[in-house]
Amino acid sequence: MPRVIRLSTDTPWQEIRTTAADWKKAGRGRLGALLHRMHLIRAFEEAVLELAGEGLVNGPAHSSIGQEGAAVGAMAALTPADQINGSHRAHHQFLAKALGRVLDGEAIDPLAGDEHPAVAPMLTRTLAEIMGLQPGFTGGRGGSMHLRWAEAGVIGTNAIVGGGVPFALGAAWSRKQAGTGDVAVTFFGDGALNIGAALESLNLAAAWNLPICFFVENNQIAVATRVDEATRETRLSARGLGFGIPAFRVDGMDPLAVALTMDRAVGMLRAGEGPVLVEADTYRYFHQSGPLPGSAFGYRTKEEEDEWRKRDPIKRVAREAAAAGLIDDAEDAQLRERSVRTMADVVAKLVEPEGNGRRIVPALWPDTATVDDGLRSDGREFAGIEFVELDTYEGAVAERKFIDVVSAVMDRRMARDRRVIVLGEDIHRLRGGTNGATKGLYEKYPDRVLPTPICEQTFSGFAGGVAVDGRYRPVVELMYPDFALVACDQLFNQIGKFRHMFGDTLTMPVVVRGKVAMGSGYGSQHSMDPAGLYALFPGWRIVAPTTPFDYVGLMNSALTSDDPVLVIEHLELYASSGPGPVDDYDFHVPLGRARVARQGGAVTIVTYLAMVERVRAAAERLGIDAEIVDLRSLDRAGLDWDTICASVRKTGALVVAEQGPLTGSYGQMVSDEAQRRLFDWLDAPVLRIHGGEASPTISKVLEHAALANDARVEAGLRRAMAEIGRPLPAAAE
Repeated sequence: MPRVIRLSTDTPWQEIRTTAADWKKAGRGRLGALLHRMHLIRAFEEAVLELAGEGLVNGPAHSSIGQEGAAVGAMAALTPADQINGSHRAHHQFLAKALGRVLDGEAIDPLAGDEHPAVAPMLTRTLAEIMGLQPGFTGGRGGSMHLRWAEAGVIGTNAIVGGGVPFALGAAWSRKQAGTGDVAVTFFGDGALNIGAALESLNLAAAWNLPICFFVENNQIAVATRVDEATRETRLSARGLGFGIPAFRVDGMDPLAVALTMDRAVGMLRAGEGPVLVEADTYRYFHQSGPLPGSAFGYRTKEEEDEWRKRDPIKRVAREAAAAGLIDDAEDAQLRERSVRTMADVVAKLVEPEGNGRRIVPALWPDTATVDDGLRSDGREFAGIEFVELDTYEGAVAERKFIDVVSAVMDRRMARDRRVIVLGEDIHRLRGGTNGATKGLYEKYPDRVLPTPICEQTFSGFAGGVAVDGRYRPVVELMYPDFALVACDQLFNQIGKFRHMFGDTLTMPVVVRGKVAMGSGYGSQHSMDPAGLYALFPGWRIVAPTTPFDYVGLMNSALTSDDPVLVIEHLELYASSGPGPVDDYDFHVPLGRARVARQGGAVTIVTYLAMVERVRAAAERLGIDAEIVDLRSLDRAGLDWDTICASVRKTGALVVAEQGPLTGSYGQMVSDEAQRRLFDWLDAPVLRIHGGEASPTISKVLEHAALANDARVEAGLRRAMAEIGRPLPAAAE
């Protein structure tokens, strides 16, 4: 019989409940503020549901009626400098934080007189945003699920369940680095706590001792799935213990208990005692979206709903305050009436009568001409920067090993710009990561080189949160670009869309480095060319440096850009040498400008990375007078059509060459647009050179066969010359 040793943890796990003494001690001022803000949020949400029922809210209306107490109680411990974010059901959190922004510090009695004059304008902007109207906080772009007000400390709420949690880590890290004592709180529901990004974030926050509160609003159900159907341990605060995170459980229908819990939790964060988790048990009175209760859909009973309504947080505060002799029923009724009247006035600013109903005031719709505004920066961050090319560069140039300039330029940027941070897996070990790209950086900048756990989606989202905060410029190393598929939500749903989605109210200076390992024997899951994937998302800029000189200049431009930039590196190029700066790592090569790598007149070949040298060598072996255009910038906005067009007008023929397979192809996009743009100058259809259909596998011969190898490139060039009726020199036949 084995010996069994019972294990325990020293991580605190507590439930907080109020007593009669707590209500008395809270006083008229604190209870009045809680009651006032809950009444405003309740009236606001009722107005949203009414408008949604009339078809005046486009898309879902995720009501938070019933959950106001958790949000208002939580915000009572926060300042405008503290950052929050939330998920799709976040009106109450946004309003509670925004009310703190306009009311905290004001010498007012919320129970007396008229509403504070700053309240109605804020409510108007919030409702306009939910209705998709121009006066909204982000011009109506975000709507109900994407609410952002930077001045109030709201990073931006999120329609992807759990998707915003990693962003809050970035906000927390930035605050820790700043040393101001400010904290971050990320709100999410019971369903999100089963999502990988949330669990990875708990681990990373604990490992890095970040000042962040994970606030779980356990409203007992995710759409229509009960907590006990989704997890065995229904006390969700228990999750904190597995990561060594102190956890609190509290009745979310008791706003004062929530406030007292958050007083403790936030106090721990401000004292540098690491992350905390708070679970607030609460209840949404209505269905996932819209004005019907859950019982109308059969997943709740009317009896259950009635029992929870008896615990209503507004009634709880009014009852306890009256019992303590602090607030009477007439004052509570006055708050309710005033809040409803305030919201009626707010709604009247946005809608007008039409027939027997109402319509949105036409002048409030956004201008449709602005539909793409904010997809990317207008480039103003490059004002005053002089761009150079190798043939105009006046500094010293020598043959440099590619991998050496990769680490050298990052060293220079980190030395001269304390905003630059670097993060990724194993970047502090192995003499600069797996390939030496971060050589020497951890020793010089230990506080800004952040080795991460294996959690691509979370550290990518962390970088997005750091970028939105604005004090640092993160550089993320994805060890292999295939790992971006693990982080797709953060890279594309979050980082790539944030600027446009929130009405151009922020910048997103994230640089992601990803190396292409085709031909290295790493197989199907490590050999991706990421260009085709990232090019699908218009928020991303993409650069692919082919020479050491271009790497330095393009990396400097990437680190200057206020857009997210993917810098693609090729393992084959790491070991190569080429022209590069001797000791100058401060010049810029422009984004969006291609380089003519070889002059010619018979055919234009557009390509990038390691294929530039491969097609050049093949063309010269075959005696083809090819003009080779090294694209360098690969995103749709960055494609240099001026250079491509000028070349095709000269040659009359175009070949698009890429190393990778037909699937996930970047060349497919370029070829399609080139065929339409250049039709009048083409003597034959655009021809493509690419690998096989499948990703390369491990076998050396199969890997070689899957890629656009020398034989495939030569065959493609022969076919191109035959199609345009230009025979090869006799020696090449």
